[in-house]
This record gives sequence, C-alpha cells and structure tokens, in this order.
Amino acid sequence: MAALGESMVTFLPSRPGRLADVPSFDRAIGGAESNVACALAAFGHTARWISRVGADGFGDHLVERIAGYGVDVTAVRRDPGRPTGVYFRTAGDRGTGAHEVAYYRAGSAASAMSVRNADLAAARAARVLHLSGITAALSAKCRELLYELTAPGPGRPPVSFDVNHRPGLWRDGDGADVLLELARRADIVFVGEDEAAHTWGTTGGPAAVRRLLPEPHVLVVKEGARGATAFTRARPDGSFQPALRTAVVATTGAGDAFAAGFLSATLRGLSVEARLRHGHLFAAAALTTPGDLAAPPARDHADRLAALDDGAWGRLRLGPGWTRAERAEEEANIP
Repeated sequence: MAALGESMVTFLPSRPGRLADVPSFDRAIGGAESNVACALAAFGHTARWISRVGADGFGDHLVERIAGYGVDVTAVRRDPGRPTGVYFRTAGDRGTGAHEVAYYRAGSAASAMSVRNADLAAARAARVLHLSGITAALSAKCRELLYELTAPGPGRPPVSFDVNHRPGLWRDGDGADVLLELARRADIVFVGEDEAAHTWGTTGGPAAVRRLLPEPHVLVVKEGARGATAFTRARPDGSFQPALRTAVVATTGAGDAFAAGFLSATLRGLSVEARLRHGHLFAAAALTTPGDLAAPPARDHADRLAALDDGAWGRLRLGPGWTRAERAEEEANIP
C-alpha cells in the first residue's frame, strides 16, 4: 500500500503545563498518512510514503525515522526552497480544553505538493492508496492532486480516504464540500459520527452517514468509545463491533491507527468483523502510548485477540504495555 500526505516533526513537552511555561521538548514525528504507513509496515505489510520535505535537518529526521519502521521512502521528494513542517503541543490530551498546539506548517514543502511534482506513478502502483482530508486543506495544488488521484479511470488503485476534517487548516471556507466530493470518489472511507455531524450536518447515527455517502464500497463510521460500524455492499445495514476498554494515555494518532488496523485486515482478506476488531486493536495501541505513533501488537497476538468470542472481547482491559501478549491475556482472563 501507499500513503500520500504531509508528516511533521513533533515537539512534545518534557512536563505538563502551558507552552509558555514548558522549558524543553522531546522530538518525535507525526502525520496522519505516514502514521498509517508506519503501522502497516511494522505489522509486516509493504508500505510506501509519498510526500515532500524540506532539504533540512528536520526533513532528514522524518525520512530516517519513517524508513526505520520499514516504510519505503523512495517517493519522498526534497524541496530546497521550502521548510519541513513542525508543530508543538502540550502534554494534555487534545480532547481537553487545556490542550495547546502550535503548527508551523504554512508554506511547508508538503503544502506545495502538486500533480506536477508528486510521484504519481508510485501512488498508482499501490495495491491500496491511502489519503486524507488534511492534505486537501493544505493548498489549492494539494486539492488538485487529490482530485487527480481519486479520479475514476483505468489503472487507478482502490482509494482509502480518511475524512480528517481540520477546520483550522482551511483558509477558503470550511472544506465540507471538498471533503464530501473526495469521500464520494473513494472506495474505503473512514469518518467519525460526530465529525460527519459537524462537517455535513448529519443526524441519525451511522445510517445517516451512509445515506449521505452511498458511493464508497466500504464506509466505516467511528462512534468514539462505543465502537465502529462498517457498511459494505454485502452488509448494507452495517456491521458493528464495540471498541475496547483502555486506560487512555492520549488520543493523538488513534484514528490513524484504527485506519491502519482496518486496512491491514482488508489487505489480508479478513471478514468485515475482523477488520473492525483489528482497527480497534491498533487504536488501543495508540491510545495507551503518549506519542502520535505506536507500534501495533504482533500479528499472531492481534489475530488471537480478534478471534475471541464476544464475551471475551468485551472483558478485555488494555493499559500501557498491553501489546505484550501475557499482559493482555492476564487482564482479559483468557485461558
């Protein structure tokens, strides 16, 4: 698979507090599409990241770190005239009012991606191409690139699209119409129930989102801590799987991890129920770690947990370190 989009160097505070008060930061990486590629590569899939970074040290760091997960970075281009994007955030979770985030991505190398300078051949050679609405918000050229990659035609790979509506990134409107058009052109779509309500005004739960988006072959509506529903041609009424109960450290990156888990199971030809469960397992790995990117559980471990009966699945309690098989099994009381 291939994922196209911007990744940034992330600076995480060394202690809780306002950005104005934090004395030092630890460096990490973050980016919706590269997060998906890294998780898939760590799980044993062939994954490629397509993007642009600056010809600077931060660009070096991103490429080296992402390659370290086993991701093919040969389709990443360097831009000598634009910087690599960076951002700072506080230790608090993004879902709290105390959370602060400061982006320095305007004019970044990735925001200049276009039909002319992106590696279209690498994108179209993928078994599945993963995109997100974040890229569409970066610039008019980025939007044109996504329209090109999602256009129907011979040789176009199946497209996975995570809506990822970020209102603060859109400078010309709120992006709702653009995101709706891109979602309707995709084959697999991920969107939160609350996200769809805020973006498009849907009411009535996952079924209402499906009525708005009948075109994708697979539509996954994430329902927060409750779980997720997947609509397919074979399951037009939707298949629901409850989320796992976790000791949440941070929600950052959980949506990307869910998409990676679902896509992994899709690439492996697993059932829609198994795809949802793998999505929840990958998300649980992200929820129980502080950074944007978490290594998924080992494949045999994930397969064993995904195959549990409904009762055992519901008894799982996952906290930091749960990806060690013995810890998860002890907490779930699995014989």
